[in-house]
Amino acid sequence: MLKSKTFVKKTRAGGVLKIVREHYLRDDIWCGSEVCKECKDEAPVLQEDACIESNLCSYPHYLIPDTNVVLHQIDILEDPLIRNVIILQTVLQEVRHRSAPAYKRIKDAIHEKEKHFYTFTNEHHRETFIEREPGESANDRNDRAIRVAAKWYADHLAKKTNGGSLKVVLLTDDRANKEKAEQYGLIVYRCEEYIKSLIGNPELVDRLALQPDDQNEIAGSKLLFPEHLPLSRIQSGIKNGVLLQGTFHANRDNYLEGTVFINREGEDINEVLLQGLQNLNRAVHQDVVAVELFPKERWVAPSSVVLQDDSPNDEDAEEDETENKRVVKSENILKPTGRVVVIIKRNWRPYCGMLSQSMIKEATRHLFTPADRRIPRIRIETRQAANLVGQRIMVAIDGWPKNSRYPNGHFVKNLGTAGDKETETEVLLLEHDVPHLPFSPAVLSFLPKMPWSITEEDLKVRADLRHLGVCSVDPPGCTDIDDALHCRELENGNLEVGVHIADVSHFIRPGNALDQEAASRGTTVYLCGKRIDMVPELLSSNLCSLRSNVERLAFSCIWEMNHNAEIIKTHFTKSVINSKASLTYAEAQMRIDDTTINDDITKSLRGLNRLAKILKGRRTEKGALTLSSPEVHFHMDSETHDPIDLQTKELKETNSMVEEFMLLANISVAQKIYDEFSECALLRKHPSPPPSNYDILIKAAKSRVGGIKGILHPKMKILSLITYPHVDETFMLFLFCRYADIIVHRLLAVAINADSTYPELMDKHKQSSLCNNLNYRHKMAQYAQRASVAFHTQLFFKNKGIINEEGFILFVRKNAIIILIPKFGMEGTVFFDNKDEPSPRLIFDSEGPTLKVEEHMFRMFDKVKVTISLDASNIQHQRIRMALIEPVIPGVSVPVPDTKNQLIKANITRKTLWFIYKGNLCECISGKN
Repeated sequence: MLKSKTFVKKTRAGGVLKIVREHYLRDDIWCGSEVCKECKDEAPVLQEDACIESNLCSYPHYLIPDTNVVLHQIDILEDPLIRNVIILQTVLQEVRHRSAPAYKRIKDAIHEKEKHFYTFTNEHHRETFIEREPGESANDRNDRAIRVAAKWYADHLAKKTNGGSLKVVLLTDDRANKEKAEQYGLIVYRCEEYIKSLIGNPELVDRLALQPDDQNEIAGSKLLFPEHLPLSRIQSGIKNGVLLQGTFHANRDNYLEGTVFINREGEDINEVLLQGLQNLNRAVHQDVVAVELFPKERWVAPSSVVLQDDSPNDEDAEEDETENKRVVKSENILKPTGRVVVIIKRNWRPYCGMLSQSMIKEATRHLFTPADRRIPRIRIETRQAANLVGQRIMVAIDGWPKNSRYPNGHFVKNLGTAGDKETETEVLLLEHDVPHLPFSPAVLSFLPKMPWSITEEDLKVRADLRHLGVCSVDPPGCTDIDDALHCRELENGNLEVGVHIADVSHFIRPGNALDQEAASRGTTVYLCGKRIDMVPELLSSNLCSLRSNVERLAFSCIWEMNHNAEIIKTHFTKSVINSKASLTYAEAQMRIDDTTINDDITKSLRGLNRLAKILKGRRTEKGALTLSSPEVHFHMDSETHDPIDLQTKELKETNSMVEEFMLLANISVAQKIYDEFSECALLRKHPSPPPSNYDILIKAAKSRVGGIKGILHPKMKILSLITYPHVDETFMLFLFCRYADIIVHRLLAVAINADSTYPELMDKHKQSSLCNNLNYRHKMAQYAQRASVAFHTQLFFKNKGIINEEGFILFVRKNAIIILIPKFGMEGTVFFDNKDEPSPRLIFDSEGPTLKVEEHMFRMFDKVKVTISLDASNIQHQRIRMALIEPVIPGVSVPVPDTKNQLIKANITRKTLWFIYKGNLCECISGKN
């Protein structure tokens, strides 16, 4: 059966375009239930015995949620208790248009067989499709379509069971929809009403999202925030340039401050500073907002104050405004400043954190403190608070009324005990949006069948390089060896140098489930003692790992060079290799340095190392950017797997050797695919840093003589090499393996006629969307790795007590200095405005920048000595605490260890040393212990 609809549309050129849409209706769409013996044509999804204990529904029943229930109560629908749910096509389409995260989550639930969720295509069923009536809104039409489909199901199942007990229950929180459904004779309940009726599952009630009416009841009567402007004024304001649209980024160090980055190109102002709760106006990190710019006389500078504590527990906004007045005073350069007038798009997600139990006995409303300091506290309602104290939990935001100090939300799930290694790892993966669930059966089905071997067909279309002296150089314990190298002398006196990359694209074909999963994950994520693979382990650690003495498929970039590392010829080919050695950086370095070893692999390494030095020198001369990025290494206890030693990784010449040839291969491949596919080539872009990024370094250079060299390169005019006085450590940037490599391999294969193309590969819009995801995943992977290092650093210092170490000042703030400890590759903050003690006299000069504490002046790159200890007073936000030892500042407290390695406090005055030990005030007497 066919329905068609014709309408005309005006084109941009002023013409008229006639559009005909055809809609096919069918009568052979099955209901998906086991009780139906007529319309099913494959395995049923909905169970005949669909029982769940309920005070309202004592009979077996299927649930049909409307669109708003799926959007707002997805946490309920995901619970294992909720089964046998019919998701209508109308609902699925609406959810897809309104919320991509909710759509993905409901699709995942549908694909989970144990849930028995069934998608019914009511929009193409002859008896459930409805036309939109004249004057009827799209929303009202969809609500009616849901009621019609629910009525059809109720009648259909009644016929199949001869009026039996199997029923259909419609869930809706829309009052009008509920009343009309009852007129249809349907069984219909509000979601909260139904969930509270379930027997023996009180914890499920905590997962209910609050409705707007409920949120207004919880909030007070006092107006705390300005009203958001109506959408009509926003659209015209943005169009006229009165308002600016951008993405809000909260300040991690100061909850009273944030920045809106303007999205539209061509704007004179790229970012707008926000200060104070009223001006933030309920914006949450990553929300898309519209801001009103203040007149220039109201512009302020970013605060130079680092707040030590979390936001206040109390609900008195006036105290926060007083605090705000304190922090905005700064002598730095003024920034465009404004206020949020509306939230255009919320980008909320479930947040990990801990519950702060209310001090009121029998209270059900409590504050949740997110692990991410950029997220405000969230008020939730729960009756299991006593069981959740000390646990890591997940909470979702439901809304933020204008008369509430905090947003309202609901409990999602308990992740485990705070401080537990597995729990904290789960938290950092969730907080950084790292996909880490096991690979699905659909993904695993596209893996090659074992045992696997290279076939004669493979050898016919690939270069056979198994005879070459190829070797890999990687960190110790590396199992996903994705690159290898070789160097040999040719008969004409030149050198042949090859970079061989595992040919993952051979095993991952475009468009299948394995390819889609890899594209979604984007990158392999490396944590301390754990790796989250982008592809299943069979590929990452076996078939696509270039291990020694096994044949593997590779994509090879081979150069002919002279002895001055100048490229004469470049050749790309798919290949078969057999690595002769899998070496660590230290092992490769030992071979290079040991003059008694002269086998082919060692000669190859020496040749590679010599060429790499020439290549690096040439890059540096041209103004290459060398980034300082310390990478730490933990020595783990073999039984507990806790860190027992922490140090920065020692970088050898072989680290630089591998980096140089990976970079050279990237450059060669980038040039090739750009020449062939200039519109859709996937390239890694490193834009020049804006001048403002190194303004502070120029200021610091002016305040010192000869302390910083080469800040501005004379040729490239970009940040070049920074050398710290007294610091010999040199750090390098490590790159992660990404899905981008697969796309580049596919483009290169097409360019050299080694493989065929496919439409998505040449679609620049789809490639652009893919790149956005890859960049996001890469960034989140880096943040997750840093968070893992930070957590293991806390574990290391947990049992170490207090350690004294030398460091260097990286940044100077109004009330603190930021210290780099080269030995551990870590940063920390020394505060000078401790709330528990009288503060010393502080004078901050933003021009230096310098901070004068009493009589001592602190500048960037000054050498200092500090104590390092773990501050575990806040179990959620445990932090590394640093205190100054040298130079000695009178009136500044210094933690010092006693013989039992206990933390005690000392204060140095001009005349004597006194300290608090086990609660007692003690004085150090000269000549005595």
